[in-house]
Amino acid sequence: MSRSKMFKPLEAASELTLALYRRVSTDKQADEGYSLDVQSEKLQAYSKTFTNVREVRDYMDDGYSGSSLDRPGMKRLIKDIESGEITHVIVVKLDRLSRSQKDTLHLIEDIMLPANVAFISIMESFNTDTAFGRAMVGILSVFAQLERENIFERTRGGMQKRVEKGYWPGGGRTPYGYDYDPARGILVPNEQAEVVRYIYDRYLAGASMQTIADSLDLKYEKLVYNIITRKSNAGYIVYKGEEYKGLHEPIISLDIYDRAMDLLAERSAAKLVTKTDHLLTGLCRCGTCGAKMRYMKWGKAGFKLVCYSQQRSKQYLVRDPDCDGPSPFAEDVEAGVIDTLFAVSKEKLDSARKAVESGSMMDMLQEQLRKAETKLRRLYGLYGDGGDSYLLDAIDDAKKDVCRLSAAVERERVNGASAQTAMNAYQKLESIQDVWPYMSVQEKRVILVSVIESITISAGVTDVRLRFGLSAS
Repeated sequence: MSRSKMFKPLEAASELTLALYRRVSTDKQADEGYSLDVQSEKLQAYSKTFTNVREVRDYMDDGYSGSSLDRPGMKRLIKDIESGEITHVIVVKLDRLSRSQKDTLHLIEDIMLPANVAFISIMESFNTDTAFGRAMVGILSVFAQLERENIFERTRGGMQKRVEKGYWPGGGRTPYGYDYDPARGILVPNEQAEVVRYIYDRYLAGASMQTIADSLDLKYEKLVYNIITRKSNAGYIVYKGEEYKGLHEPIISLDIYDRAMDLLAERSAAKLVTKTDHLLTGLCRCGTCGAKMRYMKWGKAGFKLVCYSQQRSKQYLVRDPDCDGPSPFAEDVEAGVIDTLFAVSKEKLDSARKAVESGSMMDMLQEQLRKAETKLRRLYGLYGDGGDSYLLDAIDDAKKDVCRLSAAVERERVNGASAQTAMNAYQKLESIQDVWPYMSVQEKRVILVSVIESITISAGVTDVRLRFGLSAS
């Protein structure tokens, strides 16, 4: 432990300010003997064992989970500790402070000890005024974390079985257009279902999401996007990256949903081909934090590609405020990407072409879908462990990938449309080298956007992911 975090025992004559912290997250905890009143009685009784007490303060969080520090009582406690108003923090049990190992150690080592505040847990019979107590904190917080993960696993296992049988998992917001019937455990279309059908009809007729949002007096077009991309409307349940046929009545047919997803993919690609003087606008992502990257003027030297987490002109695009990913000169990246595309071996393309022509495009798409679903499950697991808000954007992107690939698999199952799309991409890629010097930036972007899925820029490495499932790097 660093010297700055070492706890210095208070002088015997010092007047003490005791902070009594108590928390419950559910009514069940109260029934099991962790009610706020019971905790208060134990804390007040323990506080009477101290002498020379100047003040006893009460801090309470009623109905807040121990997996996060985002609680009003906890925030007030941290503020008072950092302002030097507290000498001791006392809880009935360690998991009342936090169920996260990381948060527990952060509170004790980074908040309390530097402020010379002793931490005491009554039931575990230790305090950080002793070396043994400080060692025990780390050990017991591991078990608190383990218990939280066990609870999470048990809950998730029960949900998984429900979903596999076609029942709605619950635990979140009910999709727009449906009500939840707890007796039957399924979704039931309500009067808003007609609005959902209207949104799909207008969108497939060519209306933009913003136009549809305006016609319904919705504030954001994102609300329309959320409805259109929700496969529960077609009678399916998407849970942890996997799809299951639900028992609920569909609002729209699967065909309408697939057509909407096809149109969405086409419009998304078209959006990238906007009027711009920059070749790779909209294609680049930071390999460190996953945020998008933008062109930024760098004096007379030209332009650099800068991660939005570092540039911060659009706060909603920030993934990690501490991102230290590279900001290379755009000209170098552009040249590298084009050289990489031209250097893709003929053998690799011929191999992929044979897979398409032999009818095994379905295998390729299903493998891509499997990888995308695995990635989504991993992100959900990371979010469940730490609750990091920056992971929500990554989860949203991964869900879009799963949605897109699921639609492609279904299309391929029906008529092999994905095979033709891939063949078109091969032809464009093969023809790039000869015509490239004679094309405008806009013409080049049309081809690049149709061929490149994404460009991920990391320190010393630029990974080019092609739309037909290959890495060109």
